[in-house]
Amino acid sequence: MPDAPAPGGDPFAALRRATPARVGLGRVGQGLPTAPMLAFQLAHARARDAVHAELDVERVRAALGGSSLVVHAAAPDRAAYLADPDLGRRLDDGSPVLPRGDFDLALVVADGLSATAVHAHAAAVISALIARLPDWTLAPVVIARQGRVAIGDPIGAALGARAVVVLIGERPGLSAADSLGAYITWDPKPGRRDSERNCVSNIRPPGGLSPDQAADKIAWLLGEARRLGFTGVDLKDREALADGPVTSRLGPA
Repeated sequence: MPDAPAPGGDPFAALRRATPARVGLGRVGQGLPTAPMLAFQLAHARARDAVHAELDVERVRAALGGSSLVVHAAAPDRAAYLADPDLGRRLDDGSPVLPRGDFDLALVVADGLSATAVHAHAAAVISALIARLPDWTLAPVVIARQGRVAIGDPIGAALGARAVVVLIGERPGLSAADSLGAYITWDPKPGRRDSERNCVSNIRPPGGLSPDQAADKIAWLLGEARRLGFTGVDLKDREALADGPVTSRLGPA
């Protein structure tokens, strides 16, 4: 239970220490006090900047060690990407041909709705994840400009990968503009539904998952996907349960 406020003190102080949500901001007449209003406007500006920011491909490539491939979704620019989400799910006809091989896993980095999150966290998550997958054959990392989650399907299929992980900037909120998500799909191919994916979200230290925590969870889900042959709503996250992971599509939720 939160500590009882001191007489005459701020009754919401304990709650504010427990959450970044805007709680008990106060009131001046019919409006907010100046400081909370300015903080709100700053958060809103950061969220807008994250949505409209261009992905710095060379910065990401350098962070990844420079060995990644670069493709472009069908959206010709950021305005088209935001206006028509489906354009971000398809590869542009002019994208380079990806090298097909016998790969266990393809790793895709896409700007999504926050290039800020990709710049801040994607390389660290990939490094931590690779260290946890010593027996997986990895395709070259692919950076997808103007990409959405489903861009991993044609990329994974083109590479011949058994699974794909798409690291993507999540939609910014007024508490965080740099949250990264990881979407895991077994047997990627165009036409996969979102219900056929698993997601690890809120990767943004220190307010969310650290790269190591995210990599632990992604690696566990990948291991289960390889063992069971599927991802999505049928693959339940039971890593912490004493009776072990799910063994059947029909097991209890």
